[in-house]
Amino acid sequence: MNIDSILQRLKIEQLSAMQEKTIAAMRGNENDIVLLSPTGSGKTLAYLLPLQEQVDAENNDVQAIVIVPGRELAAQSAGVLTDMKCGLRAQACYGGRMTMEEHRLMMKNQPQVIFSTPGRLNDHLDKGNINADSVCWLVIDEFDKCLEMGFQEEMQNAVSRLPNVKRRVLLSATDAEQIPRFVNMRRVTRIDCLAAEEQSDKISIFKVISQSKDKLDVLSRLLRQLGDESSIVFLNYRESVERTSDYLLQQGFSVSAFHGGLDQKQREDALFKFSNGSANIFVSTDLGSRGLDIPDIKNIIHYHLPETEQAYIHRIGRTGRWNAQGRAFFLLNQQEQLPEYVTDDVAEYHIADDLPELAKPRMATVYIGKGKKDKLSKGDIVGFLCKKGGLNNSEIGRIDIRERYCYVAVSRQKLQQVIQNASGEKIKGIKTVVEKVE
Repeated sequence: MNIDSILQRLKIEQLSAMQEKTIAAMRGNENDIVLLSPTGSGKTLAYLLPLQEQVDAENNDVQAIVIVPGRELAAQSAGVLTDMKCGLRAQACYGGRMTMEEHRLMMKNQPQVIFSTPGRLNDHLDKGNINADSVCWLVIDEFDKCLEMGFQEEMQNAVSRLPNVKRRVLLSATDAEQIPRFVNMRRVTRIDCLAAEEQSDKISIFKVISQSKDKLDVLSRLLRQLGDESSIVFLNYRESVERTSDYLLQQGFSVSAFHGGLDQKQREDALFKFSNGSANIFVSTDLGSRGLDIPDIKNIIHYHLPETEQAYIHRIGRTGRWNAQGRAFFLLNQQEQLPEYVTDDVAEYHIADDLPELAKPRMATVYIGKGKKDKLSKGDIVGFLCKKGGLNNSEIGRIDIRERYCYVAVSRQKLQQVIQNASGEKIKGIKTVVEKVE
């Protein structure tokens, strides 16, 4: 499909220089491609726009595989291709659900592009669920993460079983020291936009001093001062995420907690609440620094210092995305110093003594127990919530339809009204569950 038509559909007025270079490279010679560009600069769209030109929509075989390090990035990238409405079918594959269930979806949907984590890709290849011979494009997104220790064996196994790959595209926000031989890169076109798109131009960096070793009180006061702005609080351990989110919830904040110890449903709930504005604070390990395509994040708060420079780069890449401005805060107690790799100007940030009232997000999230398998559309949901829930269109936000259920953002002021009036009512002739997502 014509790229201009897709951009118009996505309401994107202009491509960046990085995206134009990537499109030209993928359209051009037969070289493999390495793309280095900051987090949030639009790398997903940069490779999907030209990839959709190369994949045959009339052929039902899997022709392109995109390997990603995490389930959230798999789901979001597949969603981007679907939203492009270019005639291609996409499927995300990842752990946390039955491989057999994904295979049933493959047989039904016949995707031409699969977005998968390394382990789950190997599961499908082991079972013969994917015809490896038909795959001619291989994309490895966040390849620095995919090639870290722990992923090496799975990556090597998967790549070695795709014998007919003609082009490879590797993407990252940080440069890798070297690319392992098993990736089989040949003639390479390297597109390095890391220096050209300095994040520091768009992000103001501050330090906040805590007089006590435990920084929960100063975090709470900082968040009070930031009001209803969207903020991510990064910590290094799952237990710390739980402790911090519990504390903030007790203080009355609207919080989503996110780490690798949660099950898939819990992670999806947390991510959706934050991305649709139902929670304005996202407390996360570094798992949340990659693969989350959430616009308009205003503040990054380093409760714990990043363990590496790469971790720091991916954290601050959550804000200052595209042309937006963002802020990053280091919370430092008396024993802590800024890492040496932070070379930008860092000003001390002072929290006022007289703080405003706690700001609540405008939206809340509801769960509706019907989804794609019930042939539910966004129009059906809007009609249901207006007719049965007593809402108008302006009181309904983002809608995310999954296979067997959907999430909807609604006005927080009308939440109880929606739950009371719509629960148990019929949508498309079938009674359904309507619940608040905690």
